Amino acid sequence: MPFPELPRPAPGEVLLVCACYEEGRALWGGLPDEIGARRQGDVLVLEGGGVRLRPVAARAWDHLRGGDVPALAPDHGAGTPVVVLVDVNVVYGGDGPLLVDLAANPGRGVRVPPARLGEILDALLGGTLAFDDLVRDMDKYGMYQGDGGRPAFPTPAVLPRRSFPVLPACAAALLVRTCFDDEEGWRALLEELGGTDEDGWVGTGPDPDEIDMEDCPLTALVVDDRAFEGLGPGHVPALVPPEEHPPLVVLADARTCTEPGRPLTVVDLYDTPGQSTVLPCREVGSMACNLEISNMDFHEFVAVEAVEP
Repeated sequence: MPFPELPRPAPGEVLLVCACYEEGRALWGGLPDEIGARRQGDVLVLEGGGVRLRPVAARAWDHLRGGDVPALAPDHGAGTPVVVLVDVNVVYGGDGPLLVDLAANPGRGVRVPPARLGEILDALLGGTLAFDDLVRDMDKYGMYQGDGGRPAFPTPAVLPRRSFPVLPACAAALLVRTCFDDEEGWRALLEELGGTDEDGWVGTGPDPDEIDMEDCPLTALVVDDRAFEGLGPGHVPALVPPEEHPPLVVLADARTCTEPGRPLTVVDLYDTPGQSTVLPCREVGSMACNLEISNMDFHEFVAVEAVEP
């Protein structure tokens, strides 16, 4: 494991973990001033409920992703059901802090408005709000009750609580089969993506110099294993190995085999881990390319209800 274990929070505390560093110095952006907290010794006491945040920083947690957090948390959320992550999106992008689920479906994340952090954490710890509620009510940016518009294909909030094996370590996209009811439809999808080579990859045939970036084929390692049957977007972030992870994970589910355009469910691993969007299979390759070169952000591929894509 490339990251050290996180410290064990005291009862009633929530860890505030820095995941962004410059020359070894922890960067918190403007978050400490935005969350409305008063310092009390080594902790920050939040307004709107009195939740105690314990800031923790170590250069070894630089670039820590939400999906990596559950494996580093003592007791996997038995003490507190959530960790607050301050990542590069908070420091440089002005986004809200990322709440990482440790209890229901560990590794998935939702961003929250900084000024409401105390209120939301208090409700989570008190049991009047569940992480599923946060996921159910996030906008296209992954912000809880944000004003970015409701996704046309909302990320599933409630997922089966079951274990899945770790996904393969891979620097390219993964195409994971999650539905095994239609063998013919699955084979047709692979053919539409250009077929698989002897090593189990799709999209490796075209000459890179001849690829149209607006119609880029999906290059992905195919994972065809019944152990992943029923895998949902919220399960994915914690299953990606931290030492080598893909730009995104693509799920071929029941929708893929039954709807026109063979739509695929694409899962974010970075901005809001576990957030998903649905695209026709022919468009996923261009999405992967644009994300990999940081030309576009995940939210730009999230369709909004009643808005023409």
